[in-house]
Amino acid sequence: MPPRKAAPADPDVAPRRSSRITAQPKADEPTKKTAKRTADGDAAGARRAKKVKAEKDAEADGAGDKPTSLVLPSLTLKNEKDEDVDVGALAAKAERGVVLFLVPKADTPGCTTQACGFRDVYSDFEKEGFQVYCVSADKPTAQAKWQTKKSLPYSLISDPERALIGALGAAKGGKTARSHFVFGKDGKLLDRKMPVKPVDSPRLVLEFIRSLHANGEKANGADAAEMKADESDKKAEEAAEKVAEKVEEDKEAKATAGEAGANEG
Repeated sequence: MPPRKAAPADPDVAPRRSSRITAQPKADEPTKKTAKRTADGDAAGARRAKKVKAEKDAEADGAGDKPTSLVLPSLTLKNEKDEDVDVGALAAKAERGVVLFLVPKADTPGCTTQACGFRDVYSDFEKEGFQVYCVSADKPTAQAKWQTKKSLPYSLISDPERALIGALGAAKGGKTARSHFVFGKDGKLLDRKMPVKPVDSPRLVLEFIRSLHANGEKANGADAAEMKADESDKKAEEAAEKVAEKVEEDKEAKATAGEAGANEG
């Protein structure tokens, strides 16, 4: 039997396409999932860029203004728990002093680096007898959220009007200069670093505090040496006096002996 001839194609009916071919997306048209991932990535990148920009905008350039106070000012501010904090009394409550480190904006990359740096060596500050406080212009609620998120062991002080920040000379044009301050137990300023890099701030403060401890031991050693020298000088003077007294006694004895001999003669 001769092979059956194919029926002539109907010009009004479109040719059929393979279902596998039609199911494939066009090369120049991304799928909905790909488009969503791209959009999500762009949004995350935009959020990160916005966060970094916010930190840069918040941080003052240079060293800020000249400090108006060389002691802890008497101010009442709020902590992360929305409790009153008497700033002027902080040093008196500490064993040896307090550290205040200032950040431009809570929960931003640079500030988190600085805050976590103090967190990681917090026990070292406690051993040295210094209490640590973070100061920013953020509201207590924002600080509390940041504290919980990063497990910060120290208290945070909210200074929205930058009263304390300004007194320390770290306010400039409505911004906060990244910085740190060390105060002794008497509330007097011992060290000030501004501006400072986030990663360097904790290390520099700890080194300074330890140098204070070392200098104190050297001073005590010098005092002891001076006391010992004074005691040696005193003993030498006493010995010299005894020698002088002995000489005088010998002279008197010889004079007495001479007089006795003359009388006998």
